[in-house]
Amino acid sequence: MNVKILLEYDGSNYHGWQKQKNALGIQEIVEKAIYRVTGENVKVVGAGRTDAGVHARGQVANFHTNCRIPVERLPYAINSHLPEDIAVKGAEEVPSDFHARYSAKSKVYSYTIYNGPFPSPLLRRYSYFYPRPLDVEAMREAAKAFIGVHDFSAFRASGSPVKSSVRKIMKLEVKKSGDLIIIEVEADGFLYNMVRIIAGTLLEVGSGKKKPEEIPLVIDSRDREKAGITLPAHGLCLERVVY
Repeated sequence: MNVKILLEYDGSNYHGWQKQKNALGIQEIVEKAIYRVTGENVKVVGAGRTDAGVHARGQVANFHTNCRIPVERLPYAINSHLPEDIAVKGAEEVPSDFHARYSAKSKVYSYTIYNGPFPSPLLRRYSYFYPRPLDVEAMREAAKAFIGVHDFSAFRASGSPVKSSVRKIMKLEVKKSGDLIIIEVEADGFLYNMVRIIAGTLLEVGSGKKKPEEIPLVIDSRDREKAGITLPAHGLCLERVVY
């Protein structure tokens, strides 16, 4: 049986999704929990390899099992062996060829900026604190330039090993709710640190360091030095995966 699970986690205490030799990843925690339920050493495949400190509201993963527990009961069983900052929110049986990563059509990430005058202890793990005024309308205007198929070399961490830097962004919205500014982006794939650099670039637009009309030139330059800063990981969240 191929099982697809929906996961939510606070990534603060982990070195990302990926299982690692010298650090604790969320994949390893989930695999150990499944072992305690099924007695099987399964490989859990995640849709997105979230980095250290990054959160997920809608991570999707799959694994193959011979477990006889009804699939709708699996979340309860697995959660009983998970820490409080990781939870399985749903499970379903899927075709044997379903692959959480390769079957995905797109992923949606959000980056949250807390734009209040004073720090928020309750939001510090889930948002980037920026106390100075931001021009949200300028950020929205700049966001339009990212939509479509582009070479996003200027928006990836240097040295990241990928065959192509071309990605398609279907949606990029800048939302404001009180003191929170939420940048939500949907794409068919993401380069290493791509969302955090896009968010940093939009932050520079909002603060007046860059103008919205400069963004197409930054994209065309393919030069990382011309884009904005890489914002910290804790403001980033994998919202959902589209299949």
